[in-house]
Amino acid sequence: MHPAIRLQHIAGACAVLLGLSTAHASVVTTSPLDAGLSGTATLSFNPDLLGALDTGRVSVAPNQPIIQPQVIRDTDGFYSSVSVTAPITSVTYDPSSREIFGVGTSGGLVMTAPALKSVSSGGSLTVTDLRADLSAQTIYATVIGANGVGTLNNMALWNFNGLSSGTSPLSATITGLSITVQGFDAFTKSLGLLSLGKAALAGVTDFGTITSTIYPLLSAPPGPDWHITSVPEPTTYALMGLGLAGLAVARRRRLA
Repeated sequence: MHPAIRLQHIAGACAVLLGLSTAHASVVTTSPLDAGLSGTATLSFNPDLLGALDTGRVSVAPNQPIIQPQVIRDTDGFYSSVSVTAPITSVTYDPSSREIFGVGTSGGLVMTAPALKSVSSGGSLTVTDLRADLSAQTIYATVIGANGVGTLNNMALWNFNGLSSGTSPLSATITGLSITVQGFDAFTKSLGLLSLGKAALAGVTDFGTITSTIYPLLSAPPGPDWHITSVPEPTTYALMGLGLAGLAVARRRRLA
């Protein structure tokens, strides 16, 4: 019984692996117009991040092209909200099923930190041209930083743990943005963060949300309904791990 069970597990996991490797075989990345789409994406900062910006007295301004920037402060000069809406300039999708795996935008935000004792030695950081890879649960960006950082293209800036979608209109809401090691390093160096500034940034566990709204063009050819890809379930990864472990055991036995 045991060998049969192992073989079933291995076969099932191999099927999962083969399915995952071929699922995106026909995926293309193109402009939304070429796909018969248009849309925008909005990045909204979490209150924890706003608090970190307040700590460093960091100013925030839009980086063009931007459709609708929103930087609001309260009467005491502290941030109430920061968000920016940018046009979608690329879309990654499967033409046969019209499943969308990612979107890219143009434009972003410029953050400037003044010299402030124990907080920052001064600097600036531009985060622009965001690209959301929905399957990988990663947000990539072009980061342009002061203090010798320079331009970092297509850098993995945030990971995310939540993805929900709607159909009227087609939308995807990404939540739970957590900064990557590379992103944290770029932020701290570009803004010249010192001990208190680094501590404030390290305390931000959720950077915000990104909401994309996508509209099919009336001139687009008919086809299946557009839909947003779903994030792989944890059980899928568990099956993959089980299969790989089984294959390793089987290989060791053949070599013994």
